[in-house]
Amino acid sequence: MFAEYIQAALEMAQYKVIDNGDEPYFVDVPELDGVWATGCTIEDARRNFIETLEDWIAAHLLWNLPLPPIGNHTISVSKEPIPVA
Repeated sequence: MFAEYIQAALEMAQYKVIDNGDEPYFVDVPELDGVWATGCTIEDARRNFIETLEDWIAAHLLWNLPLPPIGNHTISVSKEPIPVA
């Protein structure tokens, strides 16, 4: 579920070259408010974006915030307590 969501986000990612000195490559997904990254190369920006997205997902899950769907991919957590054996 997580890998598919991240992969779907990467498929929708927009890469731009910006005037930002050392890290001119910028990547974001407009549907994911506040999730973006920069890098020295496109690959650096992509790696940084994945890390940022992972942290963003974890924060949303920790704070019980909904995650927007990416295409037909979603991540949701049951609010039911998990029984302990």
